[in-house]
Amino acid sequence: MKPAEEYIFRQPEMYREILLHIITVVEHELRDTELLFKWGIPYFYYKKKPFCYLAPNHKRKFVDVGFAKGFQLLKNQESLVDEKRNTVKSLRYTTLEGIDNSILKSVIEEAKTLYI
Repeated sequence: MKPAEEYIFRQPEMYREILLHIITVVEHELRDTELLFKWGIPYFYYKKKPFCYLAPNHKRKFVDVGFAKGFQLLKNQESLVDEKRNTVKSLRYTTLEGIDNSILKSVIEEAKTLYI
């Protein structure tokens, strides 16, 4: 098993379900991605460049889907969180049911256009 997969399967069920769902959506929307284990978390690379990371936050009880070029995104601003970061914006999920697939897919599609 790859390090990213091991990390995901070691997570408590609440986070694991969210992570597995997000991975399925990302892999469906972006055919040429690679899920690596970078900086201690699963990180999708697209066209060999950092695309988005998946970071469970056990203390605050959410999963952060951080987009490397998040500040260049124009759509879905009401759903993206910046928390005083300079480049990354993220979608945050506390439950599997709280994932709005249309927003997740829209952000992925827009972010994909930033990788020419």
